[in-house]
Amino acid sequence: MIVIIDYKMGNIFSVQKRLEKLNQEFIVSADPAIIAKADRLILPGVGHFAVAMENLRNTGLIEVLNQAVLIDKIPILGICLGMQLMCRYSEEGNCKGLGWFDAEVVKFKFEDTLRYKVPHTGWNTISIEKESPLMQHIPVDSEFYFIHSYYMKANNKSDVLNYTDYGMKFASAISKDNIYGFQYHPEKSHDVGELLLQNFLEV
Repeated sequence: MIVIIDYKMGNIFSVQKRLEKLNQEFIVSADPAIIAKADRLILPGVGHFAVAMENLRNTGLIEVLNQAVLIDKIPILGICLGMQLMCRYSEEGNCKGLGWFDAEVVKFKFEDTLRYKVPHTGWNTISIEKESPLMQHIPVDSEFYFIHSYYMKANNKSDVLNYTDYGMKFASAISKDNIYGFQYHPEKSHDVGELLLQNFLEV
């Protein structure tokens, strides 16, 4: 059973549509009992980090997610804000995250604001830094769709699955054990994004 976690932070519809195209059955839920029984979890998200953490806290989902992910080892995919929530801390709202990765979320700051706009919006390539079932058949330098003003600063290089260059090199995907996170949006990245989601459903 695939569960898309609904914590009122957007972009669920596009994930739903992509899973429907892949002929996958899924449930959209914030019910701790349903989340605890999932075979796969997807944590999407668009919006403010501190608001997202407050929503997770108010719905009692932090404890449920820690149990499901850290103890029961249910595979989870975080997308955009969903990935950022896996970090220890974010500058956005000066807020603690779930702490699954030794990483901070910081805002893009560029001197050349004509060339590098914030938010970073559009198509960019990724590097593949390590072997992962999620990168099976993903071509090197594949392009994915991004839209974000904050990026992950990963302190442990072994956690980095992809890097992307946008005025600087930043971690655009991370993985550790059963936990996967993507700053880009596979659900909006056409065939290559669809392949990545399919890979996640097969881990």
